[in-house]
Amino acid sequence: MIAVTLIPVHITLFDWILLGILTTAWIYQLYFYLRYIAGVLRRANRDKKGRTPQRNDRPPVSVIVCARNEAYNLCAYLPKLLEQDYPQFEVIVVDDGSQDNTHDVLEQYQLHYPHLHTTFVPQQARVRSTKKLALTLAIKAAKYDYLVLTDADCCPESNQWLNNICSNFTGNTEIVLGFGAYFRQKGFLNKVIAYDTLFNGLLYLGMALSRHPYMGVGRNLAYRKETFLTHKGFAGTLGQRAGDDDLFINKVATRHNTNVAINSNSVTWSVPKQSFKQWFQQKERHLGVAPQYRFDTKCRLTLEPVTRALFYAAAIAVCILSPLLFKIIAIAMLILRFCWQITIINVSANHFGTRRFGPSILLFDIWLPLNTLALMFHYSVIGKRRQRW
Repeated sequence: MIAVTLIPVHITLFDWILLGILTTAWIYQLYFYLRYIAGVLRRANRDKKGRTPQRNDRPPVSVIVCARNEAYNLCAYLPKLLEQDYPQFEVIVVDDGSQDNTHDVLEQYQLHYPHLHTTFVPQQARVRSTKKLALTLAIKAAKYDYLVLTDADCCPESNQWLNNICSNFTGNTEIVLGFGAYFRQKGFLNKVIAYDTLFNGLLYLGMALSRHPYMGVGRNLAYRKETFLTHKGFAGTLGQRAGDDDLFINKVATRHNTNVAINSNSVTWSVPKQSFKQWFQQKERHLGVAPQYRFDTKCRLTLEPVTRALFYAAAIAVCILSPLLFKIIAIAMLILRFCWQITIINVSANHFGTRRFGPSILLFDIWLPLNTLALMFHYSVIGKRRQRW
């Protein structure tokens, strides 16, 4: 007979600590994806079964658009707003100091669309964010209590956009958050922007569905005029160059007054940035207001990337330093996390009609949080310079 000698595997306390960190981070990541990122899919499933309350009547609506040197985009997309299949609405376009022929374009459209109204930001305005001033002027001029905001470079998915947004003003709802996607184009940058936009959109919509609303995007956002006036609009944030959407929502949104619109017809599509420099500047401008969020919001937003970093760091450490059994466990956790991640992300992308992703998710999952840290550092230490909208 041949004797078989089993070599005992020596597992140290350090190995158990690494595995404990890995497991804890993995569990939180699973919780985060299932509770928040998958929230849109749960809501979509309820919508299909008719379990989501919908408003049957359609209150009059004021659609507000801010434009600065947007003559080309107004020609391309303004008719999509003006020709919505909605019983009673007006469109207010605010010319925010345009130097192109925006004024002439708007005059031409007013000849054909009597429900199009225009106003402008005075040239002598001395404020850091003229967009907030533009929105304030339009909101005060609006005839109706229900306001729907978008940008001049945005195109609604269909002529049912207003219907889908306003059907979510149910009960005590004062705010409706929509998803703003970007047009699909060729190139790596567009893929980065698409993933970043989808992930952040699923996050703020999912958190709102979990009764923790914290932001919206000005490309697709609705709230009541009464709510804006009651909370004194952008008072307290006029010194910030951004925040006309997320800081305002962070201030006024509650678990009881906020709803979301996730139907594919409620999506708006925007023109993405054409260079990394432009995209970095856009990201930096929005990230610069994040420190002004509520404390509970900052805690929730910080915990996810921290546990994500711990998960990857612990998985790598286990694969290098720990016994074979622990290596197998770490690899299994990596595979399982990637499987639920790619499934939730791509099914959600399919729901909204945006591009889907493959193994590149791993790259974005690691690189984008590092990019965010770098941009926040640049803004806080180097980049606090005066920039207008």
